[in-house]
Amino acid sequence: MAIELHPLHQFEIQRIIPLHIGGIDISYTNSALLMTIAVGLIVALTVFGTRKAALVPGRWQSLAEMSYEFVADIIDTNAGHGARQYLPFVFSLFMFILFANLLGLVPWSFTVTSHLVVTFALAAVVFIGVTIIGIVRHGWHFLRLFVPEGVPPVLLVLLVPIEILSYFIRPFTLSIRLFANMLAGHTMLAIFGGFAASVGLLAIFPLGINIALVGLELLVAVLQAYVFAILTCLYLRDALHLH
Repeated sequence: MAIELHPLHQFEIQRIIPLHIGGIDISYTNSALLMTIAVGLIVALTVFGTRKAALVPGRWQSLAEMSYEFVADIIDTNAGHGARQYLPFVFSLFMFILFANLLGLVPWSFTVTSHLVVTFALAAVVFIGVTIIGIVRHGWHFLRLFVPEGVPPVLLVLLVPIEILSYFIRPFTLSIRLFANMLAGHTMLAIFGGFAASVGLLAIFPLGINIALVGLELLVAVLQAYVFAILTCLYLRDALHLH
């Protein structure tokens, strides 16, 4: 008898190496495994792709250099002057999300970024880091970020709380955007894939839709990493230049 799996079954975290210390579950899971693989692939690309740098780059060197230049251009365009020193952080963030998203498209794999706890952790690191940078750079003047320029004092009573609220919901919107897109896309793939498998010879149409959805999910995987990096740079620009 065939076992029917719920479309959300693919998002279940499963223990690979059960481990408990002091009553705390720190088991090595499928999520941790995919994160490890993503980091390993990124390190392999950047290290082996540039280890024997040549004037005429090879395939892997070209890929590594294009990735670096792509993120550098994002920073220069969106974060402004003085933000290049944060390139390693933004590059690491972009590459991790990109590889995690792409690995999630591999059959029988696991999508790390489909879990809110992961995306919120990434967004929280961005939010806390950017806030620290702003405070260290500007001190108490950092609070001017919440006071729009050229606004009549009467309106500040209304606008300042709105600015504060919009600032502190950044990690939530940043994390939910990535999480929701990956969760929804993979769920849709599972539903159409299951439907195609259940109709037998009549599966040509739903199978065609599924193939189109795979292409769409590939685009979304890249686009979401790009959007996350751009928003990080915009938040960084606010911290550096207070506007």
